[in-house]
Amino acid sequence: MIESFAALSQETRLEAFRLLVKHEPEGLAAGEIARRLAVPHNTLSAHLAVLARAGWVFSRRQGRSVIYRADLGHVQETIRFLVQDCCAGHPQVCEPLATSLIACSTSQDNVGRDNE
Repeated sequence: MIESFAALSQETRLEAFRLLVKHEPEGLAAGEIARRLAVPHNTLSAHLAVLARAGWVFSRRQGRSVIYRADLGHVQETIRFLVQDCCAGHPQVCEPLATSLIACSTSQDNVGRDNE
């Protein structure tokens, strides 16, 4: 879990991950990520490799491009770990967190419907 948190502790990696989350489920080509973040391609490759090793992103080759996607399953696992570890069996401690996650999920659902 430490490697996972460490991967997001660097600004460019965090921005790349946030960008990929916004482009789920299609993902983005590595070159497009580099362009949007104004980062040299070779530098971005190193950052994406760190994120991939930590489980935050995965990639697939599509023609000549490499498409990166956020691994939302890893996000869920990380949130589950934090809630279980930090709440230590006291659900009242985590209730405000659970409420905010439900509110976030509901607002995301409404955003998706507005775009249809």
